[in-house]
Amino acid sequence: MTVTDVHAHVLLPGLHAEVERRAPELLADAAALDDRRNGAESQEVSGHMVGARIPRLTQAGERLAVMDAQGVDRQWVSASPNHFYPWAPEGLAAWIAGEANRLIAEHVAQAPDRLVGLGLVPLQHPGRLVEYLDDAVLGRGLAGVEISSFAGDVELSDERLEPFWARAAELRTVVFIHPFGCSLDERLDRFYLSNTVGQPVENAVALSHLIFAGVLDRHPDLRIVAAHGGGYLPTAIGRSDRAWRVRPEAQRCEHPPSTYLRRLWFDTVVHDHGGLRHLVEVAGADRVVLGSDFPFDMGLEDPVSFVRAAGFSDDVTQKILGGSAEVLLRERAEI
Repeated sequence: MTVTDVHAHVLLPGLHAEVERRAPELLADAAALDDRRNGAESQEVSGHMVGARIPRLTQAGERLAVMDAQGVDRQWVSASPNHFYPWAPEGLAAWIAGEANRLIAEHVAQAPDRLVGLGLVPLQHPGRLVEYLDDAVLGRGLAGVEISSFAGDVELSDERLEPFWARAAELRTVVFIHPFGCSLDERLDRFYLSNTVGQPVENAVALSHLIFAGVLDRHPDLRIVAAHGGGYLPTAIGRSDRAWRVRPEAQRCEHPPSTYLRRLWFDTVVHDHGGLRHLVEVAGADRVVLGSDFPFDMGLEDPVSFVRAAGFSDDVTQKILGGSAEVLLRERAEI
């Protein structure tokens, strides 16, 4: 079995510097929004934390050394979510996606037997999504793309995304949902609530848009992997089922929402064994895949041991540690 971590990040400082050169005022406005959302205290702590981890985020050799120490054979490497730039106008956003795909492909090519890349698409410009999905998967040989939970006025239920979902399903390629920022804004600007509450909220909202809008009904071959164990949704899925039964406006999907958890994949970044066991119970062992959020402080420093200590059978443990992720890549490779 190949132990596979599906949630690991790379930082692209050259891309960011060029974005700053091309759109300094827009980038400054976005930074001010991040400051309001996160609060000055958390921004300072995060700055020091990221700064200390730059080698792990940028150098393949440092990445591989940590993987060896963790007992991880393979990582799926996606851009640090600060590279989404959801405010970027169309021309800049298209350039960012193409450049990110190139840089991520170059990074994983340094260890192709151990690193798998996920590219970017400009989510805020739905008309360009198929183009840059193809660029990532067909042009650069990446395993899929990473997207945020929303971008501007674009929710994942937006009808303008239908061609993207159709193409992703046709390619049977991975779509990794990883939020950046939370629309609750200043309500979460202290105690690091922007992350501890904001990320699970965004995951739950994004997945609920997909489920209730019927996206998974129309595109059953989608391979969607949700970061952070899907946030709050798997824990509170009974409330979604109740709404589906009693509220006509919540009945646009064909089946109770809980059934769609077994059509999605979820990483193990839930931080407690009870939460992990519940996730396996509601989604199935073959839908839970190892993740670490490498190398950030809110991730799992020893992701393999975390899974092994949860008390699963050997069969379930092996599926989570690598078996299910291998199936995802193999099914894509057969297209």
